[in-house]
Amino acid sequence: MSSKEPRGRTEMGYIGNAERLTEMLKQTSERLDANAAVVVLLRATNQDFQVLFVKRAEKTGDPWSGQTALPGGKRDPEDRNLKETVVRETLEETSINLLEGCRFLGAMEPVRSTQKPEMKILPFVVLQEKEQAIKLNEELTEYFWTPLKELAKHKGTVKFSFGEYPAYIIENHIIWGLTYKILHNLLSLSSSIKEEKPRED
Repeated sequence: MSSKEPRGRTEMGYIGNAERLTEMLKQTSERLDANAAVVVLLRATNQDFQVLFVKRAEKTGDPWSGQTALPGGKRDPEDRNLKETVVRETLEETSINLLEGCRFLGAMEPVRSTQKPEMKILPFVVLQEKEQAIKLNEELTEYFWTPLKELAKHKGTVKFSFGEYPAYIIENHIIWGLTYKILHNLLSLSSSIKEEKPRED
């Protein structure tokens, strides 16, 4: 890591920008046109934000089989709102309780799945303020944390038999599709925060 930091410290990783990010996010989870929810779970480490990714198990019939993803899933009829959905799904998948030691910063615009166009997913942005042990269920095979700043440095493309798509490629992890869209939108918000911050000459 470089010992040189830009004057004004405008990287999204600085805690002060968590408040500014909150101001830019939607503060409601009542999106009637969304029928699933995921969490962009952030933690502050060494003056940077890291985001939690999980890898889905290989499963026939799962359109996201084997993909790098964000914790979350479909809304159940019993869920009163999509916040309950993301809390329940995250707890089931990772044993992380978003209602303990975590702060909901807000929600981003819903995104539509390319593989299942009828599904719209609401991404919640949550800051983990107290670390919790992670225990994956049978739906997931792996998890890892990656600095947000690293994503933009590793932007590329991935080719499949059905087309070529933009992706973040972190070591052997390929982040594309729905998850790429969500992280791309978050990094765009990050850029807006940096552009709005006054210069300190």
